[in-house]
Amino acid sequence: MPVSDQGASDNRYMVVPRNLIFLFDDKDRVLLIKGSSQKKLWSGLYNAIGGHIERGEDVIEGAYRELKEETGISDVLLQVCGLITIDVSECAGVLLFLFKGIYNEKAFTNSSEGKLFWKSINVTNYDELVEDLLVLLPRVVKHEPGDPLIIGKYHYDKQGNMIVNLQ
Repeated sequence: MPVSDQGASDNRYMVVPRNLIFLFDDKDRVLLIKGSSQKKLWSGLYNAIGGHIERGEDVIEGAYRELKEETGISDVLLQVCGLITIDVSECAGVLLFLFKGIYNEKAFTNSSEGKLFWKSINVTNYDELVEDLLVLLPRVVKHEPGDPLIIGKYHYDKQGNMIVNLQ
């Protein structure tokens, strides 16, 4: 079947699939990665773990691969808890799959992506976080299995500020 039969073409809106993984422990902390100085985006800022979904992976396989690459962690149950569409241009965007898991072990490994830190879920230093985590983290913390997915969309205004809309 030709790709055009699937509706894919250069003149259609296309998205890049990505994942964002929030791991929590039993001490009200979330495992965040502080972006390395080599990163093009979010260098020096704390973000959840994650990255692109590669060709041939489903979203869950991609999440587990990213988790293993960035933390060395492979023995955790991840649950999808949300979907965010991010407009980055007229024809392109990002489709962000949100995952949540519980991890009470102490073992993890830093990667070239950045250094890992346990941070309180009651973050107080907002300047150190990737901008959308301020509104996203409290929603993910509250999300329980069986709850409706967190659905949202982000876009940028003319000044380059991110506008976050979550349902």
